[in-house]
Amino acid sequence: MSPAPQPPLRDAQPTTSIPRHLRYTWDHEWLVVDEGNATVGITAFAAEALGDVVHLRLPEVGSRVEAGESCGEIRSLTAVSGLYAPASGEVLEVNTALADEPGVVNTAPYTVGWLFRLRVENIAGALSADAYAAHCAHTQGDRR
Repeated sequence: MSPAPQPPLRDAQPTTSIPRHLRYTWDHEWLVVDEGNATVGITAFAAEALGDVVHLRLPEVGSRVEAGESCGEIRSLTAVSGLYAPASGEVLEVNTALADEPGVVNTAPYTVGWLFRLRVENIAGALSADAYAAHCAHTQGDRR
């Protein structure tokens, strides 16, 4: 299986740090779909709100996840947060490098900090970058 796509940083808007080529959820996950498979992660907004990530419980390879349903857990020094599937499908791969270095989710959430890949069957109401930026601004004030 090929490695997860690494979104180029030049696609990100420097003033918002929300890459425009990704889709987002209300729960602060991102996804990018390529040939029916999606790479999933959490947004920089979520990573910053959580603080230093110290442990991840990701879905198992081969398991089925349902859009909008809990499929894992993210623990930081100050909080525990659910991880929600942005799409339904079968989990194809998890980012095993995060077991040893979960903090990568904080430092590179849109690239090497990706969480898992799945074969997409259904995407639940994904937001555009602009809609997600508006959601973040409404959620905790404008972080631009």
